[in-house]
Amino acid sequence: MLNKKDVKQIEKSGHTVESVAKQLETFAKGIPYSAIVTTASIGNGIEAISEEKQQQLIHLFEAEKQQMELVKFVPASGAATRMFKFLYQFLKEYDPDEESLNKYIKKGNHKALDVFISNVKDFAFVNEVRSKIRELYPDYKTSKKGKRAHYFVKAMLQPKGLGYRNLPKGLIPFHKYKKYYTTAFEEQLYEAAFYASAKDNAYLHFTFSEAHVSKFKEEFEAVKSRLTKSTKTNFHISYSFQKKETDTIAVTEENQPFRDTNGNLIFRPSGHGALLENLNEVNSDIVFIKNIDNVIIRERVEEVAQYKKMLAGKLIWLQEKAFDFLEKLSSDTISEEEINDIRSFLWNHLNCKELPQTKEKLYEKLNRPLRVCGVVKNTGAPGGGPFWVKNNEGETTLQIVETAQIDMEDSHQKAIVNEATHFNPVDLVCGIRNFKGEKFDLKQYSDPDTGFISLKSQDGKPLKALELPGLWNGAMAKWNSVFVEVPLLTFNPVKTVNDLLQPEHRSNN
Repeated sequence: MLNKKDVKQIEKSGHTVESVAKQLETFAKGIPYSAIVTTASIGNGIEAISEEKQQQLIHLFEAEKQQMELVKFVPASGAATRMFKFLYQFLKEYDPDEESLNKYIKKGNHKALDVFISNVKDFAFVNEVRSKIRELYPDYKTSKKGKRAHYFVKAMLQPKGLGYRNLPKGLIPFHKYKKYYTTAFEEQLYEAAFYASAKDNAYLHFTFSEAHVSKFKEEFEAVKSRLTKSTKTNFHISYSFQKKETDTIAVTEENQPFRDTNGNLIFRPSGHGALLENLNEVNSDIVFIKNIDNVIIRERVEEVAQYKKMLAGKLIWLQEKAFDFLEKLSSDTISEEEINDIRSFLWNHLNCKELPQTKEKLYEKLNRPLRVCGVVKNTGAPGGGPFWVKNNEGETTLQIVETAQIDMEDSHQKAIVNEATHFNPVDLVCGIRNFKGEKFDLKQYSDPDTGFISLKSQDGKPLKALELPGLWNGAMAKWNSVFVEVPLLTFNPVKTVNDLLQPEHRSNN
């Protein structure tokens, strides 16, 4: 399947022939579906923490954090393309000289477009777009409604306008306040001051696309003094790019290497699972992980921050117990009673249903990265959720599983998915150092058999792409995992531009 020219290209691009051969073998074999046993629910893998206990955990975190290194890790390289999907369609299909806007909306049942145009003055970017319209389209004010809408969307999305279609989601104006607007990037910084900071310093790590890093740096310089003044916090930003060596080879529908018009192999970014490499380079006591588009207006940030602090307190409480047990397991003498206490802790607090029998296996089971995941009640949003899963060794563990990993043609598996009570909003607090203070090599705790094969296209031709195990799915499969219910208030993603019209994204200040 590979020729001498391919081998040279593979080696030049930082891959190895062995790794590419293995990827080709994976395409040929396929990736087995996850075998979900049952959905996780309250009392069966998900903990609902009482108000009193929540306050205790918050106090624990507040007391301990001054001696700890904290980092907020934000995957931020995603483009805003999907946010504006229905607006691209509008530009492509609608001719304002041929039909009225109302006729177009009714004929095609374009409800999202109708909502967007009816509420356009409420978006944070409205003044920026209007300014660009004045520059580009002097006949805007005298034009009919359809042409004005067309001008507005062109000025917003197209390269000669503001070029939002080519911007990362983190740099799109999200929230409008009386004196300024804020991007998702700025809001992530702002809220970090309320939970991911210690001694008036907040450290954040963003994964950008290399093409956008200069824009993010410009934005940071523009908002830094405003943020520091309003939060009394100094912000320190580090960033990284998805590594080229994590790209995976693309194949045809027949599982042959997909080639461009010059006969070169095509390598593609391998999904958010590639960010395990980036996370593995972060070294701190606690890492908060949150997606770039999950933000809320500033009036409600303190409320949301309480739940982040509660999750972090839960992590610290679990770690202190686990570290104490690991110290005992490291000593020459440990009593049978202490062994039983460790087994009880694994069963009751770390969701371990197959208890290790030997001292060595207990140590191995405890001495792993730890994550506490906030989960919200299922609202039918697409994405993953918490399930009990049987792995290749026959062990049943608690995992976050994406729908794409489940055989929805299997009626039993589909029935389990339909019973799911909770959803994964990507709200993680992670402990990535062991009881000796050494950082874990996170790559050792990934399950390579939990990637995805997805269908894509290039130059109009279909191809198959291989995605690495998802960062909070298979990439963390061998971590110790705890799931805690948090309210829907903590989950405010912006998947489409109209989501910015929700109350959680509209400020009165």
